[in-house]
Amino acid sequence: MTAGVTIGQAAAFVGITVKTIRHYHKNGLVEEPERDRSGYRRYGSGELLRLVQVRTLAAAGVPLAEIGPVLDADPETFTATLADVEQSLTDRIDDLVARRDTLRRLATGDRVLLPPRACALLDRMPGLGFDADDVRTAHEALVLVRALMPEGFDEYLGQIEHGLADPGHVAMTKLTWSAGKWAADDPRIEQLAEQVAAHFIADPSLLPTLDALRTRADGDTRHRLLTHHGEDERPGWTRLSALIQQKLRAAGLDLP
Repeated sequence: MTAGVTIGQAAAFVGITVKTIRHYHKNGLVEEPERDRSGYRRYGSGELLRLVQVRTLAAAGVPLAEIGPVLDADPETFTATLADVEQSLTDRIDDLVARRDTLRRLATGDRVLLPPRACALLDRMPGLGFDADDVRTAHEALVLVRALMPEGFDEYLGQIEHGLADPGHVAMTKLTWSAGKWAADDPRIEQLAEQVAAHFIADPSLLPTLDALRTRADGDTRHRLLTHHGEDERPGWTRLSALIQQKLRAAGLDLP
């Protein structure tokens, strides 16, 4: 048999590599043609047509394992299978577009880890006198709260919104956060703890809580992760928080 072309020529005509053709043979998608008297396999028009069909379906996203049955199926099954592949590709495209949008938002510094309501709170903070470190700290805290207490995150945001609407509470919060830069033995911490505790005792509704953790079996662990985050970098704040909690409990407030 001398008719037909070599595997290299067939690959060039179809627009694929010799390695790809051999892979199609290995997976049973295209039968290997007979060898000629010189020992070369010769690809005729039938094999070339099959190669084009397989290449086209593979390029369209049809898995190799499904290409054989698709090509050998009746027209109705062929159409239905391609519709399923199209839907799968559409789902993948949607997922890739979502990933691309996330990367773009991250590249532009957008707070992609938080919903718009939380981002709006962060955007309000500079206008209330909080500095960039305060906003960054609040951002980290909100991300952690959302991850560790997703079922109560909206309620927690409502508590924060309520507090930011009170000028006296905002002033007290800024003063409290300034203690993060103090040493743990700073004498001002005890006095500030008295002020903050009195502030919350006067209006407990201003105290942000993590009540949604009470119903979780691992609530104690999650609570510790949230309340102890960053304490190594802010020893003054750590001591202040402990003193405030002691005073609030002593006053009868029900804290987690």
